Amino acid sequence: MKLAIALCLSSAAAFQAPAAAPASTALRAVDESTLGVQAPAGFLDPLGFVAKDGPEAFVRRRAVERKHGRIAMVAITGVLVHNAQIEFPGYLSKSADLKFSDVPDGLGGFFSIPAAGIAQILAFCALVELAWWPANNYSGDYGCGFFGTSYNDDPETKATKLNAELANGRLAMLGIAGAMFAEGQTGETLAQQFENLSFSIV
Repeated sequence: MKLAIALCLSSAAAFQAPAAAPASTALRAVDESTLGVQAPAGFLDPLGFVAKDGPEAFVRRRAVERKHGRIAMVAITGVLVHNAQIEFPGYLSKSADLKFSDVPDGLGGFFSIPAAGIAQILAFCALVELAWWPANNYSGDYGCGFFGTSYNDDPETKATKLNAELANGRLAMLGIAGAMFAEGQTGETLAQQFENLSFSIV
């Protein structure tokens, strides 16, 4: 649990911040090379990837970071919601007589899903990756905005929102990784770990 707390509270700036690179056309007047450079780490590239691999590689890495951050925000939200016992009503699988409320919290929940359900999840992920959020689209604009950023915002406001998205995504990646590692180490779900510390998310 200490690992989970440490990761959740770690500075989002611990992830690699960008160096000079061409601004994405989708960001319009916002210079993406300045996004993600946040205190206290500022520009952080200890292994010299940006200088070694050039701006093209940076653009791809930024797109991957943005996408993974968005997925991690959804994932950590799902973990918190499910550990708070907030679940869909009804059946996950009528044929297997499995209700949503029967699915255990934590990593064990995945293994309680019928094979057909897992296949549907993987098929949906493939659809998102190939059609909705295609991997070859590095702009971050998948037709649904930058998680609340209006294209009519002035450059300063837009940069603030995009910086917030990157920071929250980085923190979410730390959070979901910490929750998974801590559960794998202790065998306790996130809610159980908080209860052992006299906290409660329910």
